[in-house]
Amino acid sequence: MDLITRMQEERAGKVRSIYYVTQIEMSYNSNKIEGSRLSQEQTEQLFETKQFLPKADELIKLDDVVEAVNHFRAFDSILDTVEEPLTFDYLKELHKILKRFTSDEDSPARPVGEFKKYQNVISSATQEVETTKPSEVEFELGNLLRDYEKNSEDYILTLEEIVDFHVQFEKIHPFADGNGRIGRLLMFKECLRNNVMPFILNNDYRQYYYQGLNDYRKGEKERLLDVFGASQDNYQAFLEKMEFAGELNRHLRETSYERDMYRGKSL
Repeated sequence: MDLITRMQEERAGKVRSIYYVTQIEMSYNSNKIEGSRLSQEQTEQLFETKQFLPKADELIKLDDVVEAVNHFRAFDSILDTVEEPLTFDYLKELHKILKRFTSDEDSPARPVGEFKKYQNVISSATQEVETTKPSEVEFELGNLLRDYEKNSEDYILTLEEIVDFHVQFEKIHPFADGNGRIGRLLMFKECLRNNVMPFILNNDYRQYYYQGLNDYRKGEKERLLDVFGASQDNYQAFLEKMEFAGELNRHLRETSYERDMYRGKSL
């Protein structure tokens, strides 16, 4: 049994194992990176019971709660569509799942399930990065998706190629909000799609992640790849703790075999 199938079966059987922990850890950390005030314990309560107990005098934004629940659904979506190519429609649907029922749905300036209408920036503690103009998003993103999917048709992608896509996607910043969470969900999906060890970016690595993105755009890839590599090691150790030693994506091995046989390659 491969990892994809195991998580799908655990989901169906409501088993507290790989799928359960991955959902909670990924929703908590990815939302925390974007400023959510929910704790890990509250995120777990939401996942398990669809309710949580706030601390005394604690202020929690409704959007934090809704986006945590939506993130669970978005992860389910990528788990069930691992083999699907990345397209405009795929990205828009994932964004719609992540942002539905949030305050953004009441704001014409922050469209849900559609590309941004107004110019935005990527803010960090050290600098602001200009992103692609709204009028150029479809052109820039279309080129990125076309090149990426062309490579996916030709060969199995590496972690570095998946990270290349992530950095360019974040630079384009096609949506008004949610780009970071969408981008990290896509990395998990694409790692599984290409038989690369997936990973969850811990909020503790947040500053290294942001600095790594900035360095990567300048051609200095080491910091970001180190951050993601360490995250892979952590996830692999977790899988071993859960006594998982199977393949990540059995379907990829089968289709790769058929593709190579068709092309006359020796195995």
